[in-house]
Amino acid sequence: MHCIMKPKDPDLADSPIASRIHDILTELGEDPARDGLVRTPHRSDKALRFLTSGYQTDLGEIVNGALFDVEYDEMVIVKDIEFYSLCEHHVLPFFGRMHVAYLPSKKVIGLSKIPRIVDSFARRLQVQERLTQQVAEAIQDILTPRGVGVICEAQHFCMMMRGVEKQGSSTVTSAMLGSFRNNRETREEFLTLARNSRC
Repeated sequence: MHCIMKPKDPDLADSPIASRIHDILTELGEDPARDGLVRTPHRSDKALRFLTSGYQTDLGEIVNGALFDVEYDEMVIVKDIEFYSLCEHHVLPFFGRMHVAYLPSKKVIGLSKIPRIVDSFARRLQVQERLTQQVAEAIQDILTPRGVGVICEAQHFCMMMRGVEKQGSSTVTSAMLGSFRNNRETREEFLTLARNSRC
C-alpha cells in the first residue's frame, strides 16, 4: 500500500536541515504529512542544532575570567560529569561520565566551568577518543597546570542498537598530560579516586 504524499510544508524552505529530514522520512517509506510526523522535520532540526551546539561555543566565553589565584597545589578532580554526544560514524548517541583532574600551578578554575568545557566538546559529532583528548588539552591550555588527567566511560548506541548489539558493553578512554603522564604516583592517585566513583 502506497502513501499519498502531500506537498512539503512551505516553512521547510527556511530550514535546509528540516527539508532534508522531510525527504529522508519519505525515502524511508513514511508520510511526513501525517499527524505524528508533520512537525518532525522542524523538531529534528532543533534537536540536531542543540546536540551539535558545541561548534558555536567559545572557550573564552565559557571560562569568562573564572580563573583564581589560590595557594593550592594538590589535585583538583571533578568526577561523574555526565555528557551526551553523537557518534560521527553513524550519528547515533553515545553517553557516559567523565572524570577531570588537574594539578594547579598558579590558578584554579571555577568548578562549574569544567562540565561546561566537557559539554562544549561533547555537543559535536565525535569519537570518544578525540573527545577525551580535547577536554584534557583545553584544560591544559586554559590553566597551564602541572598536569591534567581525564577518564571517560561511555556506552555507544551504534554498538547497542545495531552491529554487534551488545547492550552491556562500555568503552573507557583516558588522556594524561604533564605530571599525570610522567609521574606514576600522581596517575595512580587519580585512577584510585576515579574508581571510587560516587563516594
